[in-house]
Amino acid sequence: MLTTLALILTLVPTRADSVEHYYAHGNATALRSHCQTAASQAEDLLCRYRLYPLTMDRTLLNDLPSETESASAGETAILAGLWGYKAATGSIINKIRSGRRAGRLMELAKETGPDDPFVLLIEGQSLLFRPGIFGGDSRRALEVLRELQRVTARHPEGGVSAVEADLWVWYALTRLKDPDADAARTAIENRNPPPMYAEFLANPPS
Repeated sequence: MLTTLALILTLVPTRADSVEHYYAHGNATALRSHCQTAASQAEDLLCRYRLYPLTMDRTLLNDLPSETESASAGETAILAGLWGYKAATGSIINKIRSGRRAGRLMELAKETGPDDPFVLLIEGQSLLFRPGIFGGDSRRALEVLRELQRVTARHPEGGVSAVEADLWVWYALTRLKDPDADAARTAIENRNPPPMYAEFLANPPS
């Protein structure tokens, strides 16, 4: 009886699983509705982080805390990612201030949990999109995202799916004009990725 109950519990999706599902399927309406009942700061930050790329709703970046309530590396990295989104909007002063805050939080996250999936994901994204003069480095990003692939393979419950990790490795390879990019793309397509990731393959950021 206990074994059966344990199996049932492993099959019940967590709230974090629901956030990932709605994001991967590009369902902003369902994700926004889900996020209205966030039970903690960690869940609220995750919801905002996943919802913002779907909606580009800048109100999601309002009232961001300057630090997290817990010492979780993943939560700190997600907050860094949100401040990074904020750095891409508004005045030059806002860009500088928000960018510095994002960088400080990211360094703290890496110190706390360098192997956390969200630390690796957001650090890799930051290295890809940050201008070179501010430390952007596509080759270093590929190294970080390769590690993300290894982590998601070992810990699929970490909040970042294996297909998302594969997608960002493919994108880094594409940015580097690496000949392995085509094979990486085909491997993802053969897995029938959810709509959000299929769209990213079709129309990656320039």
